[in-house]
Amino acid sequence: MIAGSSTSVATFLELLKQTAMRSGEAVRLQWKDTDLERRLITLNEPEKGSLPRQWNNLSQKLIDMLNAMPRNDTRVFGSYTLNSLKAMFSRARKRVAVKLQNPRLLDIHFHTLRHWKATMEYHKTKDLLHVMAFLGHKKSDNTLLYVQLDQKLFNDAQDEFTVKTAKTPEEASKLIEVGFQLADTIDGIHLYRKRK
Repeated sequence: MIAGSSTSVATFLELLKQTAMRSGEAVRLQWKDTDLERRLITLNEPEKGSLPRQWNNLSQKLIDMLNAMPRNDTRVFGSYTLNSLKAMFSRARKRVAVKLQNPRLLDIHFHTLRHWKATMEYHKTKDLLHVMAFLGHKKSDNTLLYVQLDQKLFNDAQDEFTVKTAKTPEEASKLIEVGFQLADTIDGIHLYRKRK
């Protein structure tokens, strides 16, 4: 195995998980399209006629993983090809499936992470246009799959919310910055909620 290959695969998987990039888009990602100080990645070369997109809410975990990657190439994943990353992932996935005696793990592929992230984004926001833009889709028909997956996965589940109050514009601003939405106002106190 190539030195650092497990780190590269782990970083690749984390990038797919957080951004829902297609694996071909991620493997071609260039350092010039990243601004790790600002936690920003721009996808300038999308596949399948998708729209370019940008992520600015990347976790510190992903930023640390990307910072640990060697910078000896213009591409983030250097000379790795999509096939070499798939082969390394496949071997690791097989080892884990055997160790945990769970053959269903063999059904997980790079594209599974795109479906998972898109479904979770829809479940969290219930906003088809947000998910459409997040995935770079030009037509909402392509995004409707994630509404259907959400309904299948969470149909019986009750939505749960974290609720906060704000009395001042500063308090309201801080809540909005972390994803809370105004739900109601009672006696001059604003109630904000965010799905758990």
